[in-house]
Amino acid sequence: MIMVSEVISMKDVKKHSPLKASVEPKMKNGIKVLVIEDEKALVDALVYNLDREGYDVTVAHDGQDGLRKAQAIPDIILLDIMLPGINGIDILRELRGNEKTKAIPVIVVSAKSEETDQVVGFSMGADDYVTKPFSVKILLQRIKALQRRADVSVEEGASELIQHKQVKVDIVRHRAFVLDEELDLTPTEFRLLECLLRSPGRAFSRQHLMDSAIGDGAIVLERTIDVHIKTLRKKLGSMDMIETVRGLGYRFKE
Repeated sequence: MIMVSEVISMKDVKKHSPLKASVEPKMKNGIKVLVIEDEKALVDALVYNLDREGYDVTVAHDGQDGLRKAQAIPDIILLDIMLPGINGIDILRELRGNEKTKAIPVIVVSAKSEETDQVVGFSMGADDYVTKPFSVKILLQRIKALQRRADVSVEEGASELIQHKQVKVDIVRHRAFVLDEELDLTPTEFRLLECLLRSPGRAFSRQHLMDSAIGDGAIVLERTIDVHIKTLRKKLGSMDMIETVRGLGYRFKE
């Protein structure tokens, strides 16, 4: 029996499907996870373990079905890249270009593990990127980290505004503005802007920014944060106030 903390490989899922968890099932937590993956044995393993953790799981085995089921607005999407029909990169592009689905956190789960593959995934709007084979335990922690950042535990109708010069972020409503014009940001870009905007003038390391945007302990490439900052700067346009701190990371101008 493969424990929940062990690594899932294609060999594992074919030999031990579904992978067994070592704990009793938890009560449903109301969090909806959409798994878009065509490898049946891996899907069985993911569904089994996510269900044991209390998640409500929906599965799509191809890109077209994945996009259709994403319209139900799940709380998290686990997305493979190499899918029949529409590939994962095109799905990401569609999700981020749709007003209804653009804020859904997406974790790419892919066998494409090269640095360039991960950079492309992040540049298209992925919030995290996990390469196969992977640890179920780590994947579950990354889901929880993204969900914590997506949850807003304040009174309904309340508002928390962060503003510096002409850049403004509404935390509760998850909206960002430059010169009163709303920005179209991915969830990760939004959290990066929030982090920088809270402390103008403070220099943040790349790892600190990724911890704020994705979660503590996230294993990411240095180029990952650079890609996110590059797209964020482009969207800020003439009001781009993000400065590079050589050898460390970035800061928002005072």
